[in-house]
Amino acid sequence: MPDTNLKAESGKQKAGGVVVPHQPKWHQRLAAFAAFALLRLILFTVRCRLVDKAGTFSSPRTGAVIFCFWHNRLASCMKVYRRYATNRTDGDKIAALVSASKDGAFLSGILELFGVQPVRGSSSRRGPQALREMVAWGERGYDLAITPDGPRGPCYHIHDGVTSLAQLTGLTIVPVAFNLNWKIRLKSWDRFQIPLPFARCEVRVGEPMKVSRAASDAQREELRQELERRLRELTRD
Repeated sequence: MPDTNLKAESGKQKAGGVVVPHQPKWHQRLAAFAAFALLRLILFTVRCRLVDKAGTFSSPRTGAVIFCFWHNRLASCMKVYRRYATNRTDGDKIAALVSASKDGAFLSGILELFGVQPVRGSSSRRGPQALREMVAWGERGYDLAITPDGPRGPCYHIHDGVTSLAQLTGLTIVPVAFNLNWKIRLKSWDRFQIPLPFARCEVRVGEPMKVSRAASDAQREELRQELERRLRELTRD
């Protein structure tokens, strides 16, 4: 699953130390297509209401940003992005950080069908490589998407990778919460939420944040804590 704790690097490696992410098998791609089709049908019936006091989504954008939302809201993100957050100058180009694990291979298959560029990496596999790739996609004008408490949690705790990415790219972080009134909650570490047909989704957008390229470790930690506070305030469970 998407992840932002990008410091460590381990996992299966080729000669030369290159970490190779798990690739979707044929049965995973078949399952991903079925999940995509079902989710797209459900999302078509979901009604959204935007709460955006800062006016981030209502104003035309001329550049990329980093969208930051909780891991358990992942199933709702594509409808919201297509409806409200698309960069109307450059089109709907977005790259998302996805775990290099087998579960991440399945998720990357779904995201590709939604037109998302997956970047494979997490705290345990391809961390530094994935960070460099995310920076590169941002430089190409792509929006970047991160679930800052994934892929293993703790739930609703922001790791420091998102602030590191913002510092390296100079892009603004936009915290977003998708609050469903009708959903299934899985028995996973984050109680992953799957919208039910005809659910209502309140989309709450927080005040954007910038991380100075000259920020110290202490300043970046203060910003991480502030981002976590803002995203938690937007969240309704």
